[in-house]
Amino acid sequence: MGDQENWRAERREAAAAQAAALERRKAGETAQARELLVGFVEEMKSRGVEPEELRAQVVGTGTSYRTQVTGWYLKKNRSLGVDVDANFYILAVPASLKARVTGVRVTPSDPPLDVGRGARDGESMPMAQLLRLRLDS
Repeated sequence: MGDQENWRAERREAAAAQAAALERRKAGETAQARELLVGFVEEMKSRGVEPEELRAQVVGTGTSYRTQVTGWYLKKNRSLGVDVDANFYILAVPASLKARVTGVRVTPSDPPLDVGRGARDGESMPMAQLLRLRLDS
C-alpha cells in the first residue's frame, strides 16, 4: 500500500469511528427523551388529563387532518404530540386532498432531547423544559 492508500484507509476508519460515536450519542439522547415522555404521560394520566384525538397540521395554512393518534399536544401550535404509549410525533404534514377526507397516518419519531435544535433563535428548548411548561399549563 502506498502512502495515499494508507491515508485514505485511515480517513475511512476515522470517519466510521466518528459516525459510530455520533450514533451512540444520538441513541443515548433518544433514550433520555423517551424516559422524559414516559414520565410526562404518567403524570398526565395521574392528573386525570384525558388524551384527545390528535390532528396533523398543514404547515402555514391553519388546516389540520385527522390522525390515528390519541394523546396530548406538546406545543401550543399543536405541531408536536405524544400518544398514550409515550411515542413522540411530529404533527406537520403537507396539504393533501385525499387527507382532507380520509385523514393522515403519522408515524412515531425518535424524540429529541432538545426540541427544535437548529431552528430559529428562541424556537428550541430542552424536552424537559417543554414538558414542564405543558404540565404547568
